[in-house]
Amino acid sequence: MKHLSKLLVVALVFIGANNIQAQDENNPWQISFGVNAIDVYPTNDENNPFSSTTLFDEYFNVSDHWNILPSVSFVSVSKYVGDGFSVGARGSLNRIEKLGDQSVDDLSHYAIDGTIKYNFLKNTTIDPFVEIGGGYTWVDEIGAGTANGGIGVNVWFSENIGLTLQTQYKHAFEDYLVKHFQHMAGISIKFGGTDTDGDGIYDKDDACPEVAGLEAFNGCPDADGDGIEDSKDSCPNEAGSKEMNGCPDTDGDGVADKDDACPNEAGLESLAGCPDADGDGVADKDDACPSEAGPAENKGCPWPDKDGDSVLDKDDQCPDVAGTVANNGCPEVTEEVQKQLNDYARTILFDTGKASIKAESTSVMVDIIQILNEYPNAKFTVEGHTDSVGSAKLNQSLSEKRANSVRDFLIDKGIGSDRLTAIGYGEDKPIATNNTRAGRTQNRRVEINLVK
Repeated sequence: MKHLSKLLVVALVFIGANNIQAQDENNPWQISFGVNAIDVYPTNDENNPFSSTTLFDEYFNVSDHWNILPSVSFVSVSKYVGDGFSVGARGSLNRIEKLGDQSVDDLSHYAIDGTIKYNFLKNTTIDPFVEIGGGYTWVDEIGAGTANGGIGVNVWFSENIGLTLQTQYKHAFEDYLVKHFQHMAGISIKFGGTDTDGDGIYDKDDACPEVAGLEAFNGCPDADGDGIEDSKDSCPNEAGSKEMNGCPDTDGDGVADKDDACPNEAGLESLAGCPDADGDGVADKDDACPSEAGPAENKGCPWPDKDGDSVLDKDDQCPDVAGTVANNGCPEVTEEVQKQLNDYARTILFDTGKASIKAESTSVMVDIIQILNEYPNAKFTVEGHTDSVGSAKLNQSLSEKRANSVRDFLIDKGIGSDRLTAIGYGEDKPIATNNTRAGRTQNRRVEINLVK
């Protein structure tokens, strides 16, 4: 298999060689791939000790004389050039184990051939052909040029896919290379049709090669028959006018029905063809107050002030809770509320030396959440503190973990993450002496403070 890549490269290079004359027949390209068999026995070569005395003696003796590689072992590409003729290239490989009636060591066989093919019939399921050509064949590292001739047949299952059976005689020009037959069976694929849509206009001249159309429009269709080809018709399935780019305008307001949100009611172009009775710039169909002018942001209605705090709902960051103008309509956190919040926060209990909140602190966490919910736009810092027992490094880490533990708990219960910041101060900010148990207890605390 080491030479398979070479064969595929040759095939791909040939596909890219488009300098052969222009083609007007359907599906000019054909790619074939499959298995090949090498038979060196029935070649009637008097210098070949492995040959028979008759050219086709034991021609079909597959089991004794055919060398077959059980895999894809040939690839060929050809292009139709007119009058039944095609030119192409083929690459093949095999493994030689049978030389006539003798067995030999595993020999590699590979070849590259150029081909000229003539197909006798056109547009038939059974498609016989003859082929001549030449190439170069290697057996192991020994190579020689060959002249080739053969016959074959394509059996087309559909317009593009079929089975190809072929046999050819390969005459070597050097005595040291055995003359032989090569038989092939494989799948063939045709492609490159010239009139894809079957409208009688070849693809090279067809502006719409995949859609059947009219000669007047260079092969493009006019589905609605309004005299405007579909590619230039904004409404190809509805007859319209040139002024509307082929679209109808039922209500005559200058807005094509396809763009008219109110196609049966004359309106304004700026409102996609819909009327605006109160002139507030909001189409009546979208206006919750069609007889009362109001901004589009409020669906055409005047802005309300639901909480009566003199801050319109559109500007009110807390539209359902009365607040102050200075605080954008939200209530302000007073010193009393701040004190109550920290009275609760300082009672939060943690497992000894850990950041996990004890279950008995659940009720106080609920109280804290209720306060935070009353001030929906206020932002707070969750601050962790420790006593001075242990190393400062460990105390700093513990204070940060406990602050984050409280923050995570609050976020999990619905407090916005953008409202809370966690920070640990370790033992740096005591509120009592660390020389007594009572003082150390006070210093081990969490505080929740308003960000001003």
